[in-house]
Amino acid sequence: MHEIDYKIYGDDMQFVEVELDPLEAVVAEAGGMMFMEDGIEMETIFGDGSQKNSGFLGTLLGAGKRLITGESLFMTVFQNRGAGKKKVAFGAPYPGKIIAVHLSEIGGELLAQKDSFLCAAKGVTLGIAFTKRFGAGLFGGEGFILQKLEGDGLAFVHAGGTLYQRDLAPGERLRVDTGCIVAFQPSVEYDIQMVGGIKSALFGGEGLFFATLRGPGRVWLQSLPLSRLAGRIVASAPQTGRGGREEGSVLGGLGRMLDGDN
Repeated sequence: MHEIDYKIYGDDMQFVEVELDPLEAVVAEAGGMMFMEDGIEMETIFGDGSQKNSGFLGTLLGAGKRLITGESLFMTVFQNRGAGKKKVAFGAPYPGKIIAVHLSEIGGELLAQKDSFLCAAKGVTLGIAFTKRFGAGLFGGEGFILQKLEGDGLAFVHAGGTLYQRDLAPGERLRVDTGCIVAFQPSVEYDIQMVGGIKSALFGGEGLFFATLRGPGRVWLQSLPLSRLAGRIVASAPQTGRGGREEGSVLGGLGRMLDGDN
């Protein structure tokens, strides 16, 4: 496992800067790179490039797992081929916080929602995990397929909005909006429950189901899931074009008339 140094910059729009010694490398999702110094070489690989998935069949299996989670078949490895320390940086895809997780400190395994992985030290294995209960998979919001990060190095995960970290005691339960879960340890039991009461389910505005997390273990939550942010943007966006409407502008109708739309 490659030992890497890092620094996280920013507040709401963060990026992580990773410092690599000669021949050290970091693996990241395609398109996540912000900048890299001279001496860093970039290579696109099939699958996650881990030793666990070495060989043709192992590489094909690793790539297939990523395809199931909705990710690209390819990842990018950034390796320092120069002399001395070199830096490469990766930006968050939308407003939120970047979490640095030392996998060796939490038992070597982390379960995360898809799209939350940003980058990791080369050698961290990216696989898939299925939720144990059918109800969790059917109504879990983000689906029953989770990303599984394995290894003893650093992994960086992105959370939307404000990050909340909590350690659950054995038997302690926490009910969470399904989209607000970022990651949790495998020791945490994950299930889906229906919102109590017909009126709450239909008019509560929180959906029909919520997730139940049962300890022991650590969980990471986000205050602003990407799906919620996208939904608000779509709902607030003005509809333009022929027969549409111009919200937020008293000149919308006049503008359409001048354009010949009416």
